[in-house]
Amino acid sequence: MKHSSNVADPHLVDPDAVDDVRSRLCSEDELTLLTDTFQILANPTRLQIIAALAGRELCVGDLAAAVGASASAVSHHLRQLRQMRLVRHRRDGKLSYYALDDAHVAELFDLGLDHVREELE
Repeated sequence: MKHSSNVADPHLVDPDAVDDVRSRLCSEDELTLLTDTFQILANPTRLQIIAALAGRELCVGDLAAAVGASASAVSHHLRQLRQMRLVRHRRDGKLSYYALDDAHVAELFDLGLDHVREELE
């Protein structure tokens, strides 16, 4: 995302600061994927699934019991979370076990939770 600060702007105070910030802004592709990630996480059941999987790998039935939702609903949410590469699965016979895709997912959840808990104090 390249902008030129060559155009005279009467509101511009520090062109160097503006150029510095613009050089660090996200690309359109990055923004799209980040927006999609936050949209997927903007659901209480999916957040509970993330919280549950932050502690351990679980099969769908156990995960459904843990978050208080039907196995069908949890499977639907897991499919969406997998598409966004937030969770991964492995098969063991007829069972599928799910875990967070990587530590970044848990970190993202933990940071958000820390933020809201500060607000609630």
